[in-house]
Amino acid sequence: MSLSNDLYLTPKAGVTVRDPKTGKPLAESGESKPATSYWLRRLRDGDVIQGKPPKAASAASTAAKGDSK
Repeated sequence: MSLSNDLYLTPKAGVTVRDPKTGKPLAESGESKPATSYWLRRLRDGDVIQGKPPKAASAASTAAKGDSK
């Protein structure tokens, strides 16, 4: 696993996984989530699949982080 504190996760087909903070389902296209025990457990149990964010989202995320200085 990478050293980053964020995971890019997509739900397994046919599985609805809710974010414990918002109560909303994880987007089918995937979302970046913190590497908390909840999301690591979902990953270990096979409810979500770890992947790489789309190029556009990755660039936007990098730009947004640069603006917060």
